[in-house]
Amino acid sequence: MSEPRTASQRFIPVAHPWFCGNELEYVRECVETTWVSSIGRFIGQFEKSFAEFCEVDFAVSCNSGTSALHLALLALGVGPGDEVIVPTLTFVATANAVRYCGAHPVFVDSEPVTMNLDPGRIEERITPRTRGIIAVHLYGHAADMDPILEIARRRGLFVVEDAAEAHGALCRGRKAGGLGDAATFSFFGNKIITTGEGGMVTTRDEELGRKVRLLRGQGMDPERRYWFPIVGYNYRMTNIAAALGLAQLEKISSHLEKRRQLAALYERRLAPLAEWIELPAEKAWARHAWWAYTIRLRGSLPLERDRLMGCLAEAGIETRPAFHPMHTLPPYEEPTGSYPVAEAIARHGVTLPMHGLLTEDDVDYISDRLETLCRRPS
Repeated sequence: MSEPRTASQRFIPVAHPWFCGNELEYVRECVETTWVSSIGRFIGQFEKSFAEFCEVDFAVSCNSGTSALHLALLALGVGPGDEVIVPTLTFVATANAVRYCGAHPVFVDSEPVTMNLDPGRIEERITPRTRGIIAVHLYGHAADMDPILEIARRRGLFVVEDAAEAHGALCRGRKAGGLGDAATFSFFGNKIITTGEGGMVTTRDEELGRKVRLLRGQGMDPERRYWFPIVGYNYRMTNIAAALGLAQLEKISSHLEKRRQLAALYERRLAPLAEWIELPAEKAWARHAWWAYTIRLRGSLPLERDRLMGCLAEAGIETRPAFHPMHTLPPYEEPTGSYPVAEAIARHGVTLPMHGLLTEDDVDYISDRLETLCRRPS
């Protein structure tokens, strides 16, 4: 029997893939049959199964979540001179994909509870050049889609869900991935389910799905081999990646349930620290996917955010800061921009470990260290 690890030896990663199904069997089949590139049975099966999971008609796999966003925007006709509404608090890929099209991301502040795009601030940012809205389901909590969709319908705009972090999230009983004109997902190694790198575009619109598929494969006409009517991209997913994805998708209920259990453990353990820590919320109309567990530190905490993260790192606990708002990054900087809610979240947000290999003992250990730091003399 091995000796128990000391605190200095212990390491708890903020994210970790969890392979608990047929991953090895399916990948082995790819290798043994030599179907390892962008043709093979797992690609079609993964797309079909993921469309069913999202309760939509069409799903098109690709090589990253960023590629998925780019493809969706291209298929919707976004081009130079257009504007697309984007929450300022998001991962940079959301804004980058707009820029890839030659268009301009126009930022909107967050609402304070879910940290998602504030629907009440959208219309003031719409101009004659606005083509659509990207609603990001940040950290796994669905954006409030009903008012967003109402604005879009009334103003003649498209809506794309950036659901990279929200596999299985619900908004008023409806699955993320089927709420807007299109949705995009990421299967990066830290996501709820993973293909290593990978992405998916989902839609109910057959013509839109056809355009995404055409653009994904260099623009080659599906009825005429090596005939390219448009300029396309090599954004295809490999059969090996799809094999991983299908195996992960078969167990997605387990992945989501484990995260809900961990979120409940965190809430129970950290609730007594409400004087110093604001816990992530789940709106009554939503079902959180819990990709990340992001707390916000209150001003009463006796040490600043980065110092707290450093102390946790010394105890073997990996954390991450909240995303930097887009308007503070050099490519998108707005020196006079004012997005106070997003800026406050970015200053005080800390993402704690959340993944399928996390144990109750790990949550207890993390919570104990946080409590010690919160209660230390100022």
